[in-house]
Amino acid sequence: MSSPAAVPAAPAPVSYGTPSWMLRRDVRRFYRRVLLRLTEAGVPFLVGGGYALAHHAGIQRPIKDLDLFLHPRDVDRARAVLGAHGWRTEVPFPHWLGKVRRGSDHVDLIYGAGNGVAAVDDEWFTYQVPAEVLGLPVGLCPPEETIWSKAFVMERERYDGSDVIHLLRARASTLDWARLLRRFGPHWRVLFSHLLLFGFVYPGERAQVPVPVMRQCLRRLERELAAGDEPERTCQGTLLSRAQYLIDTQEWGYADARLAPRGSMTEEETAIWTAAIADSRAPAPAEAATAVPITELHRSGMHPSDTP
Repeated sequence: MSSPAAVPAAPAPVSYGTPSWMLRRDVRRFYRRVLLRLTEAGVPFLVGGGYALAHHAGIQRPIKDLDLFLHPRDVDRARAVLGAHGWRTEVPFPHWLGKVRRGSDHVDLIYGAGNGVAAVDDEWFTYQVPAEVLGLPVGLCPPEETIWSKAFVMERERYDGSDVIHLLRARASTLDWARLLRRFGPHWRVLFSHLLLFGFVYPGERAQVPVPVMRQCLRRLERELAAGDEPERTCQGTLLSRAQYLIDTQEWGYADARLAPRGSMTEEETAIWTAAIADSRAPAPAEAATAVPITELHRSGMHPSDTP
């Protein structure tokens, strides 16, 4: 069930056509300089977000920020390097996210996930995918880890299930399925739910998901059905949405699966993450649409203003 050693070619991206959205030149230059400064300082990072999705699944969408994935041990060094160049750095959510700001623009420094799952570790870098972004050679987050991190995002205002389905459509034949199943571990039902939806979305392509993988999930389901309910009243919905299952943990007496012994988060971390719900639902300010199409960024074309 493992993938071939060679990195598969990226699927053809959707038609570029006339871009319906743009990226300001100064933002493009800011992103590129961040990549250059980290590279020059020897701080390992991977590019994720829209750039990785475009490469792995052939889907391009407006880029509102640059997502960089770092090992937790490298976050402080990255902040020091970027702060020394005059950019403001902060850690709004200590368990998973830092930011680098230049005015209203920012770069995310991601080293985990809001729910405490999908922490960045050495394997992300072992299986990175070589690519070029903003005219610079970089490593992209592997498709397996991208699926792992996106599979849990089921907020009211954001649902990444379509990204997972499209990644499966584009990469199912080359995924390291053994590693993907291992990544989900006790949360295998989350992966299974997406695999079932894949067969619903693409009924003519169900065979892309290996039959042994589906059967392994079915065997696990059979074992769980035979074992019956767990004795603890636990809500794992908080791993899928920080907002929609608060009533379960705050009013109905369910244990929060993000906390020990099941999860990795502390009471303080969940409190900080919960307090930010209101901010996440605030409408984003309108952004200027001038100058450089984002499609050019992934093609690696440089502009004279990109000089470091």
